[in-house]
Amino acid sequence: MSLDLAALTRAVAQHLRLVRVLVLKHAGSVPRETGTSMLVTTNGLEGTIGGGRLEDEAIRAARALLAEDAAPRLQTYPLGPRLGQCCGGSVTLLYEVFTAQNLPSALPYARAIDPAAPPPPQLTPLPDGTPRIEAGWIIEGPPPQNRPLWLFGAGHVGRAIVSILAPLNDRQITWIDTSADRFPDTPANVTPLIAADPARVVPYAPAHADHLIMTYSHDFDFALCHALLSHGFHSAGLIGSDTKWIRFQRRLATLGHSDAQIQRITCPIGDPALGKPPQAIAIGVVYALLKGKELQSQ
Repeated sequence: MSLDLAALTRAVAQHLRLVRVLVLKHAGSVPRETGTSMLVTTNGLEGTIGGGRLEDEAIRAARALLAEDAAPRLQTYPLGPRLGQCCGGSVTLLYEVFTAQNLPSALPYARAIDPAAPPPPQLTPLPDGTPRIEAGWIIEGPPPQNRPLWLFGAGHVGRAIVSILAPLNDRQITWIDTSADRFPDTPANVTPLIAADPARVVPYAPAHADHLIMTYSHDFDFALCHALLSHGFHSAGLIGSDTKWIRFQRRLATLGHSDAQIQRITCPIGDPALGKPPQAIAIGVVYALLKGKELQSQ
């Protein structure tokens, strides 16, 4: 986890003033690790640092801070002795008030957390973007980004996948369908792309992207398979039955694609043990993506 600058900027624009609660350090068994954060407003909450007594205390402390013009504040919580939480570790939280006046303009973001800290040393953010503390200063960098995902189809399964994957905010998602009214409201890391013929946008996809094909048309799905095999990809998954895939394989072979190439496309996708509701298919697909591997039939 690391600083989600886009989410922080949107929240400040909406609420004008808020507190970001950051897990700055942790030791032992804890609900969430270093780098986890939540945004607290006078009557709202975005994100979680793990729930339970720790989060309750953090929310109360953050809302008390909202009424003050205070510098960043640190508080260490021994989870067992102070909060009675059986996980038993300790967590140091950093509370920071943000308004439009002190929003960071870019990442990495460095600031003093000790009023007596000397001028900033040469700070280099950690590769994973989590907080680094040195000489009374803290720096957070951008999160590492997983491969981009190109998702073709904004139907029930496509929407379910986006609803699960987008909040993780660890990859950019390009979401393609044939008209604007097929898309719901989309998060900042999801880019809707309208294409009357979805296969014609494939040449613009990065060669290392993951792809999921689940349009409302078998003709579109087949054309996308052909286009991706001609273009290149890291992984590609196609929604459908075994029968659909058998027919697609035959047709793709007649277009000159080798069996080895064709077998790089996974179909069906998801885990059949979970069932066929859109959410169940989405859970299986997202799990495969989270493992960081190519999509595999279960």
